[in-house]
Amino acid sequence: MPTASKVLDRVLVLEMVRVTEAAAIGASSLIGRGDEKAADAAAVEAMREALNTLEIDGTVVIGEGERDEAPMLFIGEKVGSAQGTGPKIDIALDPLEGTTICAKAGPNSLAVLAIGEQGCLLNAPDVYMDKLAVGPGFPPNVIDLDKTPTENVHAIAAAKGVEPREIIACVLDRPRHEALIAELRAIGCGVVLIGDGDVAGVIATTNPDTTIDVYMGSGGAPEGVLACAALRCVGGQFKGRLLFRNEDERGRARKWGITDLDKQYDLKELAKGDCIFAATGVTDGSLLAGVKRRGKIMTTESVVMRASSGTVRWVKGEHRL
Repeated sequence: MPTASKVLDRVLVLEMVRVTEAAAIGASSLIGRGDEKAADAAAVEAMREALNTLEIDGTVVIGEGERDEAPMLFIGEKVGSAQGTGPKIDIALDPLEGTTICAKAGPNSLAVLAIGEQGCLLNAPDVYMDKLAVGPGFPPNVIDLDKTPTENVHAIAAAKGVEPREIIACVLDRPRHEALIAELRAIGCGVVLIGDGDVAGVIATTNPDTTIDVYMGSGGAPEGVLACAALRCVGGQFKGRLLFRNEDERGRARKWGITDLDKQYDLKELAKGDCIFAATGVTDGSLLAGVKRRGKIMTTESVVMRASSGTVRWVKGEHRL
């Protein structure tokens, strides 16, 4: 278990919930309105405002993109009201994970945030990452990106004492995953396809109620770091490898200090030390209920976790307008 950080005060655990609640409420008025950009902008603005009320010297290491691409909460942006005097905190965030989901009123849209001490969260470039994740209870290194999907499913099944056909994998429903899905189904493995929101997909491996054993496939590298922060808190394994489509993306990785472009990252290399993960539901999902408005009251459901203690808190909030 990671040693409790003196920088990540216990007060910050519940403060993180307040930040994700603000982002979720900000996006909620645009659920089902078909405007992804407006929903994302509302969540970003609300999260930024909430972060700037905290007495921290925060730096966004994973955000909406690089400065020339994102007007707010860009990589490298400083947040918090105690610049130069408060605790130095690295922040990974996705104010609206699943923008398309929110715009279409689908399931599992979340406002997500992770914090760690300076240098503890990988400053991942905004590129794709090949991801492989399982929940707690498996022997070390049961999964490996250098193995085929079939070999990984057989290893997971052997560790569980079941047949491969009893394993269920979660995969993003994308054309790039057609071969992966076909291979999994060829060995009898069940496949749960999700349209978006792979942070929720990775976290689903930790919840027995979802029946999902493994998450496979490629998605955003920033979301991979966020998911790792959650897995550090509740247990599980994660393997990730950055994927580059062109030299521009390789250059972007080098810009953020990544020299081994083919490295297979382990969970603790993506999210080191003590860290706090928080998420609030925007739309209803397998992890959290979404924002609801009843007259002049809005209700939220959130989860906040801390790696050093392994504590998971479920928080239901009522917000009077």
